Amino acid sequence: MSQSSNSRPSNSRRRFLASSTAISASVAMNFAAEGKVAEGKAADEQAAGPNESPSPSADDNTDQDASMPIRIALVGAGGRGTGAVIDSLSINENVKLVAMADMDERILASARKRLSKRYPEKVDVAEKDMHVGIDSYQRILDDPKIDLVLMATPPGFRPRQVLDAVEAGKHVFAEKPTCVDPAGFKICLAAHDKAVENGTCIVTGTQYRRQVNYVEAIKRIHEGVIGDIVSATSRYCGAGIWFKNRRPDMSDTEYQIYNWMHHIWLSGDQIVEQSVHNIDAMNWIMGGPPESAYASGGRFTRPEGSEMWDSMSVDYLYPGNRSVSFKCRQIPGTDGENSNVIRGTKGHAVIYGINRGAFLYDAEGAEIWSMKGDLSAAYQQEHKVLVNAIRSGKPIVELRETSESSLTAAMGRVAAYTGKHVSWKFMSEESKLDLFPKKLDINSSLPEPKHAIPGKTKLV
Repeated sequence: MSQSSNSRPSNSRRRFLASSTAISASVAMNFAAEGKVAEGKAADEQAAGPNESPSPSADDNTDQDASMPIRIALVGAGGRGTGAVIDSLSINENVKLVAMADMDERILASARKRLSKRYPEKVDVAEKDMHVGIDSYQRILDDPKIDLVLMATPPGFRPRQVLDAVEAGKHVFAEKPTCVDPAGFKICLAAHDKAVENGTCIVTGTQYRRQVNYVEAIKRIHEGVIGDIVSATSRYCGAGIWFKNRRPDMSDTEYQIYNWMHHIWLSGDQIVEQSVHNIDAMNWIMGGPPESAYASGGRFTRPEGSEMWDSMSVDYLYPGNRSVSFKCRQIPGTDGENSNVIRGTKGHAVIYGINRGAFLYDAEGAEIWSMKGDLSAAYQQEHKVLVNAIRSGKPIVELRETSESSLTAAMGRVAAYTGKHVSWKFMSEESKLDLFPKKLDINSSLPEPKHAIPGKTKLV
């Protein structure tokens, strides 16, 4: 394996947590309810070298030597975390879950029981390797027997957790989005560069980049089958989303993490937490992030105490004067749509979310190519290419691309919240926005949640 888990700088992983007293990112573990159903699964690479991040088509699907055991740890035992473990154990041979960490002992025990029953030969988590508490993820990173860490906590914690894991010499699977603000984006860039330096892997939960119909459709778009790209329309619209009521014994911090989707420092709002999938597809198609965003939106159905908006519409302008009209919505009783329409000088393409497939049309509207979708296979494939890359010694490091897509989503949110034109240069280089609380303790008080109001919310 490239890079031992023992080769790690002492204490260096705590440098980005210095301003957050008495708490680590692990406070969020038991609330990692980013399960596949909530995310929309039901609703809707081999690298050229350690200094390059491969395109999806560069993934090596060939099984590597499975005699190399891969020892996995899970950080965050909620729905999305256990789903990631299931995907990895299902598709890979000679992998074993050996450690788990979560804030809630009950959730941790329940997850181990379910996983052990499903994969008795691939789950071997001793009681001493069941870590509970606010520092539990640190004990995962300090364990030299662990090769690969699956990170599935609420997004606001992800940049710091991933950087800590990389500095500990671990391979990482990081769920999307990988950041919710410019401060987190910069941490992700540092983690990406450190992983390249280490020779360790970071694969992210952008499963559409491993879904075959997406890969093949976008390959043909890049080959010019529909001509030069002129514009695109992207939609991620659905019904409402869960909201959790506060229990009497909860502190402000505990409750906000428990109800993390509705607090922007944790989720980034729906455009970042959920719609990043479609925005990532647009960045992939367009060859990188947009130059600017101009947006609107509002809130009509969110419960009291939620900071989320329930709809946003963003005009993104990409290099070459190519525009993308993007819309996301979570309102009960409305029509859902998950699609990407790409218009070219010789035709157009339609790539649907989930399993509806991809279609290419000529200038007269006649279908010239199509392929069915298989999202479940894509969820597993991202874990397959990760383990293959670890075993091959040719690491995949794709955090930068996913972080650019995450910041693109955040740029749309900031444009909508403020009512301002927002540039990529501002978001990636100039903005001082850092949503992570400066002083955070599991028992601490936090400011009363307030939703953004355009014209009053400042651009920072």
